[in-house]
Amino acid sequence: MTNRRVPLPPKTPRRAAGLLVGLALGAAVLAGCGSSEGVSTDCGLDGCMVTFDRETNAEASILGVQAKLIGSQDDQVTVEVAGEQLTLTAGQPATEVGGLSVTLDSVSADQVAIRLTQGSGG
Repeated sequence: MTNRRVPLPPKTPRRAAGLLVGLALGAAVLAGCGSSEGVSTDCGLDGCMVTFDRETNAEASILGVQAKLIGSQDDQVTVEVAGEQLTLTAGQPATEVGGLSVTLDSVSADQVAIRLTQGSGG
């Protein structure tokens, strides 16, 4: 019996890079979104949207960090992300904390929605 090795096609750097990018994005999504009552999360390849019921102090684990609604008044909210308190206003540019960009997406009478993205993607 003869053992023959069949040569594999060479891998191109572009193909390998594409595979690594795909795995990284998949890992970011699978990094998990866990939440308590009064909060919902919607994570995609570009980040996570976290929607808090306005009258609760709910929290969620997003992209490896904790996010918690501390309070809200009019169009301004205070959240704690990665252990740091942030005061966000609707329309304000993203605030960087813990390797994430955090923006206030919307405020209504019932809910507050913030967006968290990796790096400066907000």
